[in-house]
Amino acid sequence: MLDPVHNQDDNDAEQETGMRRISIRLLIPNLLTLLAICAGMTGVRLAFEGRFEVAVVMVLGAAFLDGIDGRAARMLKATSNFGAQMDSLADIVNFGVAPALVLYAYLLDQAGSFGWIAAMLYAIACGLRLARFNVMLDDPKRPNWQTAYFIGVPAPAGAGLVMLPIYLGFLGMEPSRGFALAAVVFTLIVAWLLVSRLPVYSGKTVGQRIGRDAVIPLTLGAVAYVLFLTSYTWETLVVSAVAYAVFLPLSVHAYRKRAAKEALR
Repeated sequence: MLDPVHNQDDNDAEQETGMRRISIRLLIPNLLTLLAICAGMTGVRLAFEGRFEVAVVMVLGAAFLDGIDGRAARMLKATSNFGAQMDSLADIVNFGVAPALVLYAYLLDQAGSFGWIAAMLYAIACGLRLARFNVMLDDPKRPNWQTAYFIGVPAPAGAGLVMLPIYLGFLGMEPSRGFALAAVVFTLIVAWLLVSRLPVYSGKTVGQRIGRDAVIPLTLGAVAYVLFLTSYTWETLVVSAVAYAVFLPLSVHAYRKRAAKEALR
């Protein structure tokens, strides 16, 4: 057992120094955020060193870490205003600046000033998208059913999508000036998708519980995707990016159908 006198002495010492002890679990989400920033910035360094494959993996890893830190905070009951602000600031690095610079170093520089302008516009669009997301979190006038949809393509999806030209380059497409100019157009399209009013299904309303008959198929599907991702990384990422692009018009159709249904009520 702990010594009650010793505990009282510790409490008195904490009061005298004005310092309060913090549980380690409260630090885990913030550590994930900091690791995400480190991964994103390391990806940029590796890109300018010409180590593009590792650079892309680092940027995608940064996006993954940045995507789970908030969930980790909620699971550990370690949410805080400080963590929320730091996560928001990290997002612009990991989803905006890092992918733009890696893409520029790999391909967009072949397009000269057009490539640099496209990279900057993408990073700015990502910042605007994140700012709008933060503002809309506190919008009390938004109908409840609309919370199932993002307004515009979310920043993590934009980061994975904008690097599609890099995936294609790894599969053998020559990084020529013509390819670079096409990538400029593609980058601007992704930037527009980020700041657009396009309704994109978020998946947040999917129940946490699933039917027993769906457990095995979902488990096998998740495992199969990870196996393909590790064995055929760039092919799988290309298919994923294309599938997401196909998903966008389907999401718009579902939103309009739901809006028409709600208008009749």
